[in-house]
Amino acid sequence: MSDKPGRNDFCWCGSGRKYKKCHAPIEDRMDACSSEGHEVPHLKLLKTQQQIEGIRESGKRNTALLDFIGDYVADGVTTEELDRLIDTKTREFGGVPATLHYNGYPKSVCVSIDDVVCHGIPSDRVILKNGDIVNIDVSTIYNGFFSDSSRMFLVGDVSGEKRRLVDVAKECMELGIEQVKPWSFLGDIGQAINDHARKNGYSVVREIGGHGVGLQFHEDPWVSHVSQQGTGMLLVPGLVFTVEPMVNMGKAGVFVDKDDSWTVYTQDGKPSAQWEKTVLVTETGYEILAY
Repeated sequence: MSDKPGRNDFCWCGSGRKYKKCHAPIEDRMDACSSEGHEVPHLKLLKTQQQIEGIRESGKRNTALLDFIGDYVADGVTTEELDRLIDTKTREFGGVPATLHYNGYPKSVCVSIDDVVCHGIPSDRVILKNGDIVNIDVSTIYNGFFSDSSRMFLVGDVSGEKRRLVDVAKECMELGIEQVKPWSFLGDIGQAINDHARKNGYSVVREIGGHGVGLQFHEDPWVSHVSQQGTGMLLVPGLVFTVEPMVNMGKAGVFVDKDDSWTVYTQDGKPSAQWEKTVLVTETGYEILAY
């Protein structure tokens, strides 16, 4: 905000509270932290109460889509069929798939199997089979607000080795989210994630991270999952972003398919697992808006 309201005026965020009781203390603290050399978010990244409610409603539908699609993840099902089901159900919910036509992406969902790290493009030629681990990444626009989350699914009889990878990847995400506290640092998230993955003998993808979300599909800040504690942007109440570590069974290296320019694979051909939630920084901790 270029012009701050008077301290006894209603706050710019639409909370109905006076500025001095709402965002004034937050902005004063941001100014103090900035003067100490810390990176602080631009005020435009702090969501208003109205915007948070819109993202929350979008997130409810995104979560419901992942609840819904789990019943269809089975041996012999094509990823194209999963895409069709997600697209239809999203529209039944009054939403629009955020991935469809986003920067040329051709489908309504990302379905990534085994050594596909992310951005797997649904196809009638890709068929789920017994033993696969599958990430389904759903993103929804509802009334102009964006949400984003993903889950891992197991197809049939999955090996213990793959199951452990899936479990640890979920733990990594959860431990990262536990670091989301007002006035802590974005880097705290990546430190917790990377430490847990390495402790279990896995690696974390460096090139791809989480992102701000809500008014657009991808906003600032970018969220590294291999960052260092005490570094990066301050976590200020009102920030909304995803935490979505991609944990590899082997080495961290990845590459993008040259033919479709989207599908990301592990360089060593070993499996990868990912979980994702949309998180709001609150005045006391965090709220999950999509999971």
